[in-house]
Amino acid sequence: MIGLIFGDTNFPTEILKKIKKKKFKYLIIDLSKSKKFKKDKNSYSISIGQFGKIINILKKNKCKKVLFAGKVTKPNFSKFKLDLKGIYYIPRIIKASKLGDAAILKEIIKILSQLSIKTISSISFNPELSLKRGNYSKIIPSKEDKRDIVKAIKTLNKLSNFNYSQGTVVRNKKIIAIEGKDGTEKMLKKCKRKKFSNVGVLVKFPKKKQDLRVDLPTVGLKTLKQCKIAGLKGIVLKSKYNVFLERNKCINFANKNRMFIKVK
Repeated sequence: MIGLIFGDTNFPTEILKKIKKKKFKYLIIDLSKSKKFKKDKNSYSISIGQFGKIINILKKNKCKKVLFAGKVTKPNFSKFKLDLKGIYYIPRIIKASKLGDAAILKEIIKILSQLSIKTISSISFNPELSLKRGNYSKIIPSKEDKRDIVKAIKTLNKLSNFNYSQGTVVRNKKIIAIEGKDGTEKMLKKCKRKKFSNVGVLVKFPKKKQDLRVDLPTVGLKTLKQCKIAGLKGIVLKSKYNVFLERNKCINFANKNRMFIKVK
């Protein structure tokens, strides 16, 4: 039995499709805002504050392994309904939340590990969702684009090990934005410039100190569309360290809008 701890985005849906296809036994701990898995008979809609209940469900169903996928948004801790274990563990989760949404999951993983519950990679069942090195669009980066890419990668590499930024935008060799706790979407909204069209690049690489089992940079059609609105020309990811959703739709969109998708 595998325990699936799911948040928002389409990534959990893709995982669930594969697990059902392979007829693996599973249960879902649904942490999504919309409780999107409530119709699944194996799903439990629970808040992070009900930590004792989460642990009991995993133990009762003999789940020795769990998989995390999807975005878990920082909750309003003042409105939490806590059980006894929630009261015990919640200070750790609140402290982690100050570092961003990804840090919440990282702290939960630590707690589960102490209870002998192992966390496996989010792409264990869907390795095809992670792109390998190559250019996936008809358009390839120009010399100017390559300079922006190098600048972006150097910028991410220089960030502190305690900084959880996965992305940066560079345009004309200038750093336009670095991803903050609010994520890629809000960063891209700040990058919109009317005078620019197909200029600049979004680079999303994992940080060295991040837990790659649960926090791989994820992009999909929505990301491509946001890049287009921001006037960017392309996206760059790190080979095998990414989750790329809606591949065909993304490639078609990039080709239609003369954008590039590059994996280094």
